[in-house]
Amino acid sequence: MTPQSDEDEVWRQIVASFNDTAERDSADQPWPDSENVPAEPTRRVVKPPDEDDPPLDDDPVDEADDEEDEGHFEPPPPPPLPKLDLTTKLAWVALFGGPAYLLVAAMASWHMEGWALFTAVAAFIGGFVALVVRMGDGPPNDSGWDDGAVL
Repeated sequence: MTPQSDEDEVWRQIVASFNDTAERDSADQPWPDSENVPAEPTRRVVKPPDEDDPPLDDDPVDEADDEEDEGHFEPPPPPPLPKLDLTTKLAWVALFGGPAYLLVAAMASWHMEGWALFTAVAAFIGGFVALVVRMGDGPPNDSGWDDGAVL
């Protein structure tokens, strides 16, 4: 007998005994009576209106809106964006302007001269490099001597 045929025989025995084991286990352990819950009919209780109850409004949404506005938090407006200097503005224009020109030229099927193609790619690369160099890797100037770490 080969090892493959032994393995196949073992799998056949496992599959053949799978259902037998489940039937045998369920016959040995019957369902306990304490787990049987009698089915009860669903009941619904409707309370008749009292004379003291106020009449129902046609539009209960107005009251809900008033209640929600009482404790609603409204955040303050965000601070203004920082002012950019001319160099940063030019770097952003170059970063997006070069690829935008190439995209428009390709979609419009314009004939692009070699110098125009070179200028657009150089503007993209130059804008990216300018923005990365100007990012800086140190803390802001107004952070002081303490970096906020707590031991």
